[in-house]
Amino acid sequence: MTAATPDAPLWQPSPERIEAAAVTRFQSWAASRFGAPAEGGYAALHRWSVDELDTFWQAVAEWFDIRFSTPYESVLGDRTMPGAAWFPGATLNYAEHALRTAEDPARADTPALLYVDETHTQVPISWADLRRQVGALAAELRALGVTPGDRVSGYLPNIPQAVVAFLATAAVGGVWTSCAPDFGARSVLDRFQQIEPVVLFTVDGYRYGGKEHDRTETVAELRRELPTLRAVVHIPLLGTDAPEGALAWAALTSADTEPVFEQVPFGHPLWVLYSSGTTGLPKAIVQSQGGILLEHFKQLGLHCDLGPEDRFFWYTSTGWMMWNFLVSGLLTGTTVVLYDGSPGYPDVSAQWRIAEQTGATLYGTSAAYVMACRKAGIHPGRDFDLSRVQCVATTGSPLPPDGFRWLHDEVAEDLWIASVSGGTDVCSCFAGAVPTLPVHIGELQAPCLGTDLQSWDPSGKRLTGEVGELVVTNPLPSMPIRFWNDPDGSRYHDSYFDMYPGVWRHGDWVTITDHGSVIIHGRSDSTLNRQGVRMGSADIYEAVERLPEIRESLVIGIEEPDGGYWMPLFVHLTEGATLDDDLRGAIKATIRENLSPRHVPDEIIEVPAIPHTLTGKRIEVPVKRLLQGTELAKAVNPGSVDNLDLLHFYAELAANRRR
Repeated sequence: MTAATPDAPLWQPSPERIEAAAVTRFQSWAASRFGAPAEGGYAALHRWSVDELDTFWQAVAEWFDIRFSTPYESVLGDRTMPGAAWFPGATLNYAEHALRTAEDPARADTPALLYVDETHTQVPISWADLRRQVGALAAELRALGVTPGDRVSGYLPNIPQAVVAFLATAAVGGVWTSCAPDFGARSVLDRFQQIEPVVLFTVDGYRYGGKEHDRTETVAELRRELPTLRAVVHIPLLGTDAPEGALAWAALTSADTEPVFEQVPFGHPLWVLYSSGTTGLPKAIVQSQGGILLEHFKQLGLHCDLGPEDRFFWYTSTGWMMWNFLVSGLLTGTTVVLYDGSPGYPDVSAQWRIAEQTGATLYGTSAAYVMACRKAGIHPGRDFDLSRVQCVATTGSPLPPDGFRWLHDEVAEDLWIASVSGGTDVCSCFAGAVPTLPVHIGELQAPCLGTDLQSWDPSGKRLTGEVGELVVTNPLPSMPIRFWNDPDGSRYHDSYFDMYPGVWRHGDWVTITDHGSVIIHGRSDSTLNRQGVRMGSADIYEAVERLPEIRESLVIGIEEPDGGYWMPLFVHLTEGATLDDDLRGAIKATIRENLSPRHVPDEIIEVPAIPHTLTGKRIEVPVKRLLQGTELAKAVNPGSVDNLDLLHFYAELAANRRR
């Protein structure tokens, strides 16, 4: 992956911006209060944050005024991974902190949420009204018998009701979990049946791409297949009446009830998130109230530099961890923008239009959307007033160098571009946004505070300037407290700690540069390893998809029984393009020139489309398994794929190769 040299950043924060950043003020305060280094900037602060881990997290708790209703005995009772025990003895409540801004009379009537649908009409929900609705619904949940630890589920789009339902669940000490309504019944049941919810919040349907999508039959199936449900709550997004036996949303949220926040232990479950589940049942990942509270305060308040004057918009659905991350913007008193609809409706500029209309100061999206905008030739900075946008952040996959250049050239030259990387597993970032550091093309700015992010070779040797496994050598508060239905912890252990005992191995290829930035090369569990050299698939995608004829690509490496190695590149072409000898030659030349001859595929194969997970990530491992001869039913969990029919192409290709 091409990267700028240390002395030639794409963007450099001004001295005024550095001085005003919350992380600068935090460092100065922590220096006087906790002995953090006053000089040396972010690099010195980061080193202190991992060397003095307990002190750092104590400082975060005090800086953000965490309300412990009972005090903690220590910051880190046990630092063993897995199983680190954070803030033993402490009790608190996440929802209480998320709604704290409503207590300020000067802010109570300002927007906590701005809801936008495909008509691009804005509906504000004030802090006072959000708090009132949460109070009313929390009381109703208690009346339904929901007690701390009970699971509450949402089959909901990205609408204000989803935020209210989540916060009310957290207020009573329940455990929230959600899926987007574009998930089919099987996909939802693969997730919800594991955790046995007692309440289900549903919509009658949703709008996407200018069309209404009825979900009443799917909801009926969920009700039949979830026998633990005590109540179903109907939200009439398409205007239908509540079905028989369901409760009406309006009736549960109309009262003016002061919220009561259950004080729960720091490690009490807050929500369950799910892995993509492409090769089996999705992992049901449990994260804690206190762990998420501290991690998200750090991430949003220091790294994203969000505060009461900001508006935070990230394109996401309730089926992706970024929804949970977005809602946590409330912790910093920030107005959160909820968009429910297609990312490209009525045209590819839709997200930029929303950023303009809502006055977003931090706008988050996917790297894939940025590259689609580049390919479509749009000009956001010319066509929209994006003067309030201070930062464009991307995740989901590594942002290619051309994406950095395009954002700089087509949005604004003085634009903080934050490519971030983390995962559902921690519902946060390992590396990414730092408002006081320069941005280099193709690179994440730095590892995050409190995160001892390293690159290791297979023997556990630390690497600099070389591709290695992304590892985290110290515990983070938001690491899972467990997986659901994993009583002996073996599935949790095997997911992250099997290669390096006691050290988190995330499954990404990463390079830590000599100037401290981070380059992500893609997943290591679908590793390309040709002639003993490990290569990242993301590097190949970045090179190939520069070509205007290539809509998307997928590269797989197959170890063959005779000791050979077959590396095909699958390409989804743009309309009107033809995979002829000229295009094949252009693809190979682009890869050779931008990467190396070793990266050039053995074969280039046109496909009708590239398969993705339900959260939009390319599916590499199941395709590799299919090409190795694994039956489709064993290679992939059908409920995890956006279009299962696409995988038949790869299964048939494998069968033809074996003949």
